[in-house]
Amino acid sequence: MSSNRDIDALIETMAKLPGLGPRSARRAVLHLIRKRALLLSPLAAQMQAVADTARECLNCGNIGSGDVCDICTSEARATGVLCVVEDVADLWAMERSGVFKGRYHVLGGTLSALDSIGPDELRIPRLVDRVKSEGVTEVILALNATIDGQTTAHYIADQLEGQVTLSSLAQGVPIGGELDYLDDGTITAALNARKPL
Repeated sequence: MSSNRDIDALIETMAKLPGLGPRSARRAVLHLIRKRALLLSPLAAQMQAVADTARECLNCGNIGSGDVCDICTSEARATGVLCVVEDVADLWAMERSGVFKGRYHVLGGTLSALDSIGPDELRIPRLVDRVKSEGVTEVILALNATIDGQTTAHYIADQLEGQVTLSSLAQGVPIGGELDYLDDGTITAALNARKPL
């Protein structure tokens, strides 16, 4: 009986993942159990390794295995251009496109009066510090085209006015769209056609 409780608990946990409901979680768990040696055991070990080592980059907010992520430590990255994104998923979406060769800054969300999220709850003060200390000349605001995203972009633009060139993503990003759901070609077109604010 205890093994059924363990399996049921695993299904319940899997059902909490984005894109999985109870039925999909049951199918996934059953598949993992059937392929225990090939999938379940390696997945469990990899998940434990990530749980033990994953941490937020102290510099930009990306997720990596060290205190400072590989993007921030890479000497091949342009240091004068900073791409500001809402979430780590957006950073990863930008990286998938392979077009941007600068560095990133993850805000950790957007400004929202309804949710009591102000500039200090996000990494906006850290962004202002980075612009001053790292010799940043351009900030690309690659925020989601939502009301909160645009409000955040305008707030950041006010904070950095006169310090750097500001631009935002252009064509290809639909109003209300989120970067994580866009294909690589759309992200590439939007990044290449960015416009001044």
